[in-house]
Amino acid sequence: MKISAVIIAKDEEKHLPDCLASLDWADEIVVVDSGSNDRTPEICRSHPKVRYFEREWEGFGRQKNFAVDQAVNDWVFNIDADERVSPELRAAILSADPARFDGFRVARENYFGSRWIRHCGWYPDYNLRFYNRQRCRFAERLVHEAVECRGPVGTLQGNLIHYTYEGIGDYLRRMDRYSSLAAEELVKSGKSSGVLGLIGRPLFTFFKMYVLKRGMLEGYHGFLLSALYACYTFSKYAKAIELTRKVCDSQRG
Repeated sequence: MKISAVIIAKDEEKHLPDCLASLDWADEIVVVDSGSNDRTPEICRSHPKVRYFEREWEGFGRQKNFAVDQAVNDWVFNIDADERVSPELRAAILSADPARFDGFRVARENYFGSRWIRHCGWYPDYNLRFYNRQRCRFAERLVHEAVECRGPVGTLQGNLIHYTYEGIGDYLRRMDRYSSLAAEELVKSGKSSGVLGLIGRPLFTFFKMYVLKRGMLEGYHGFLLSALYACYTFSKYAKAIELTRKVCDSQRG
């Protein structure tokens, strides 16, 4: 079974070399860049296995599907630049049985700074990443995209190591972008919330991560992440309300 690794990237010169090094088992590596201003293009073009493409950004789901469509092989492994394939996962991928399953999910070992977060719902955080592109495809969402598979899905041993956030500042910078995209998805789906939801949903997010997902066992980091995700939830629904009101005002005008 020949395998294509697929990455979407922008300004990933810091993460990309280690990510590519963890993919030395792949038959090819497809990288789709959405306008990097750093050394990302140079790194890709100098790598013997990388096939490099540039494409304007159209949302996470569409960008990843475009990248998969450029692959030579039907079996693809989708990975982000801030992720690494562990040796155990590499062995599991290479020994997977494509006759039994159309896709395989993997556990992600998520880090906040230098700390591996095992609670808060951050582990095992299964994601479907290795699949037959003839049977599976990303839902074309602006954010929080996921692979949808028409056939049976198995689970691989070993972790996909994910350097999720460098710290609080990194989280807050990305939160603004992700919450805006998520708000757009909410409005499109008709799931925008009112004021009560704006209060209740962030509180429940904190309770779920800190209590139900045992974030308290992470100490300070568990409290911090639960609070940050509550802020994200508040921002997402507040922006959705704002967008909904703008649409209503324009329709009345």
